[in-house]
Amino acid sequence: MKRVDENFDPRKEVHFSDAELEGVIRPKEFEDFSGQDKILKNLKVFVKAAKQRGESLDHVLFHGPPGLGKTTLANIIANELGVSMKITSGPILDKPGDLAGLLTSLDEGDVLFIDEIHRLSPIVEEYLYSAMEDYRIDIMIDKGPGARSVQISLNPFTLVGATTRSGLLTAPLRARFGIQCHLEYYDSSVLQKIIQRSSRILNIDIDSQAALEIACRSRGTPRIANALLRRVRDFAQVEGNGRIDLPITKYALDALNIDKRGLDLMDNKILTTIIHKFKGGPVGLNTIATAVGEDSGTLEEVYEPFLIKEGFINRTPRGREVTELAYKHLGMDRYLPEDTLF
Repeated sequence: MKRVDENFDPRKEVHFSDAELEGVIRPKEFEDFSGQDKILKNLKVFVKAAKQRGESLDHVLFHGPPGLGKTTLANIIANELGVSMKITSGPILDKPGDLAGLLTSLDEGDVLFIDEIHRLSPIVEEYLYSAMEDYRIDIMIDKGPGARSVQISLNPFTLVGATTRSGLLTAPLRARFGIQCHLEYYDSSVLQKIIQRSSRILNIDIDSQAALEIACRSRGTPRIANALLRRVRDFAQVEGNGRIDLPITKYALDALNIDKRGLDLMDNKILTTIIHKFKGGPVGLNTIATAVGEDSGTLEEVYEPFLIKEGFINRTPRGREVTELAYKHLGMDRYLPEDTLF
């Protein structure tokens, strides 16, 4: 590696801790957001129309894999509408009173963002129905013979829900979202732009080739791209001259066990396990999870979508099986005869 440049001062390069970086590099306007072109185009129309009519935007549902910009788009919507946004998540709202407190604190046109909305409790979800449709909630006071219902009127608001598992949403809840957007994985060229934008904000000097290399290994996900950028920056700062070029980028990503297709240790472990222990499949998800020592839900939500998208795994009625591409990627011959005792 190159000798550290004496003029390089890391304190001038980085002004934020990793915890603060997400908020700093997160786009605030539609114009700053890269990718998801069709969704962005439609949202611009819906937001502009709502502003012209002086109404609150219809309720919005974002669904797709984690790290693709669901929270960012919710922030942009609130910013473009010129209203404030309150953020919560499904598991936190375990009692109707929690939801009522949030809803009554919203001003007219405000945005309420509920992350992991598929994990709302059934009771809270029932209260949410009338709030979304009629902007009112009915709360029961006391118990037994003295119990009575009190109706509370709410200011018109916009509910923005985000979920990584849209299949777990109940049909009545899904039907109440007038705007539904499915976020797709990003192309490498778009991720390259995102990385270069983040670099400018953080005052990181980076080559376009290095940005493309990070983009190609980011699993089509901006969150991973920005995380890798920060880790490569660390290697450039300590073992390089502070500038991120292609050699230091490859060195850093290899040290992080991220190969040229963006697969990490667990991805490769899943593929090799299916090949070596189950003859390439088909094999059930729970069996794979037990074999690699990971939760089946994590496998299904985090690892499997990318492996299927990249063509390494097929999902069949009998289970998961690896493809010809997986054998080539791992440097194995699919048709090599198995070892026998004789």
